[in-house]
Amino acid sequence: MSKPKKDRVSTSRSDPVPVVIIGNGPSGICLSYLLSGHMPYVKPDAAHPHPLLHRKLAEASGRCLLDQDLDYLSEGLEGRSQSPVALLFDALLRPDTDFGGTADSVLSWKRQKERAVPHLVLGRGPPGGAWHAIEGSMVTLSQGEWMGLPDLQLKDWMRRKRRGLRNSRATAGDVAHYYRDYVTQKGLSHSFVPGALVTGVEMGTPQPKDAGPLFQVSGMLTTKDRGQRPFSLWARNVVLATGTFDNPARLGIPGEDLPYVHHELSVLEAATRAGTITPASDPVLIVGAGLSAADAVLYARHCGLPVIHAFRRPVDDPGLVFNQLPKMLYPEYHKVHQMMREQSVPSPSPYEGYRSLPQHRPLLFKEGQQAVLCDPHGHHQVLGVSLVLVLIGSHPDLSFLPGAGTSLATDPEQPLSTKRNPVEVDPFTYESTRQEGLYALGPLAGDNFVRFVQGGALAAASSLLRKETRKPP
Repeated sequence: MSKPKKDRVSTSRSDPVPVVIIGNGPSGICLSYLLSGHMPYVKPDAAHPHPLLHRKLAEASGRCLLDQDLDYLSEGLEGRSQSPVALLFDALLRPDTDFGGTADSVLSWKRQKERAVPHLVLGRGPPGGAWHAIEGSMVTLSQGEWMGLPDLQLKDWMRRKRRGLRNSRATAGDVAHYYRDYVTQKGLSHSFVPGALVTGVEMGTPQPKDAGPLFQVSGMLTTKDRGQRPFSLWARNVVLATGTFDNPARLGIPGEDLPYVHHELSVLEAATRAGTITPASDPVLIVGAGLSAADAVLYARHCGLPVIHAFRRPVDDPGLVFNQLPKMLYPEYHKVHQMMREQSVPSPSPYEGYRSLPQHRPLLFKEGQQAVLCDPHGHHQVLGVSLVLVLIGSHPDLSFLPGAGTSLATDPEQPLSTKRNPVEVDPFTYESTRQEGLYALGPLAGDNFVRFVQGGALAAASSLLRKETRKPP
């Protein structure tokens, strides 16, 4: 370990920090845990239900997982992720969860301080990342047990907090609290720097004495007295773990910047709390047919607000996300889908105050809180609204990278997209194929569920640990 520094976010080129992680959500937290000397081993008496994996694990009994061949171990695994290492780590943490089982993890954890890799985790807010920005009562899409991090199951944490799961799912507030507590309980706080906004990551000019690439990471740090000061540090490796909620997707139409048009559910929550929007107000226009839009519909209905729900797809489009969710696990989302179908034509129904407009496109937003929409036949419709929520997805904000990171994408000619065009990484190290020393985790690398982002952290930690082992004294 390098000696402690008085100023953690100011390092010189001659003494760079080995790893800087940008983003303090689940990906960054999991990687920090692994880099802090917490080493995973397969339990000596463990019997994994997957026969081939069980045989491979037995071949290297007693050897740390981070030192094994992840490519070999993950070969032949199948599941709900395209990442082989994500499937491997998930299979070790939750051996039979896809079959409804509750088998314990086959991993045990040993703290080996001498193998820790010094690192810093930079985040805009407290540990947990975007989970702190989600309305606390919202329930998670994934099952609660899949939201947990290594060696501290969410259900055990909630039991100690005397909290319970709802239909096997946790609330966003509980998950955010759990991630913050995890950092404290696992002794990781000294590596976390909250209030750090990264504004630039640049490659240093190579010099003969440099052992590999060097990055200069700069930005603004919010101090305890809420002031701001710039910071700059040098790092041998940079890990991008910023998630995908930074840049809400926009319609790109006139009037989208008017003060009554917004792109975050939190604005509606604040307006209802302040009493500026009430059940007597004009309708709230919600644009989008994904889960964020469904959450907004559920929240507005809970508050008794009138809603107009516009979306470009037909209600029976098989590509709608609701068709991919089991009804038993996600009854509230299927209720929204039912409302979308039944209220798509004017008729008496139990959903008073809700109106569905399938295959409608917003054309422009006008002064005086008027929205102009185009129906499937090309006719225009003007609606008076109190507020507009455009919830059609989001994009990662990599504006701190040269060219906003587009050169790192699988197709550099197209915009970076977590679903269609993620950062291209080596599947067994998560290091960028285009820039040595630069890693990407989570949605940036195409892993969109907490359950599977941890495999990327395992792959990156294995790679970074090997680099540190090879580093000359």
